[in-house]
Amino acid sequence: MSTATLWKDPESLVPPQVFAAVVATVRDNNPEMDEPLVRRIVREALKFVATCGRFRDRGMAPSRVVDEGWHALILHTKAYEELCAQLDGPVHHYPERPDPTRYNGSVVIFTTSMMQEAGYLPDYRLWGDPRSGEIVVAASCTHSPPDCQVSCMNKPGGSQAVTGAGT
Repeated sequence: MSTATLWKDPESLVPPQVFAAVVATVRDNNPEMDEPLVRRIVREALKFVATCGRFRDRGMAPSRVVDEGWHALILHTKAYEELCAQLDGPVHHYPERPDPTRYNGSVVIFTTSMMQEAGYLPDYRLWGDPRSGEIVVAASCTHSPPDCQVSCMNKPGGSQAVTGAGT
């Protein structure tokens, strides 16, 4: 069995024209970024959202780089709504004020391990500390919602809908 058959393809979650449109949105927001990196970011955002939809009771958050792809995906509201319907409900995004010092390596480890459990191979370079400057994106935030030990994808008060922290 080849390695490619061991992991789910996140692009299969949306029609090709939707993937291309989300890639174009990330590219428009980050004109200096090369196309292969933009595609990786969108793929990672799809993996993240699908993982959140599968594990609704777990606290996960995207990296700043992955959040760039999530933002672009959300902007395509009809496509995002259809994706979330496949995931049995919305994956909400609750914005925070930008604060790059919030980077929490344990959130990254937890989130990427949940992605693996969901069948996705994380692209670890997209989950790095934003202060490294290795990959710079237009989004200027990281995620660490209040009242959560790791991160909080579920809205305080026990809502069953999956929620996400970030800007």
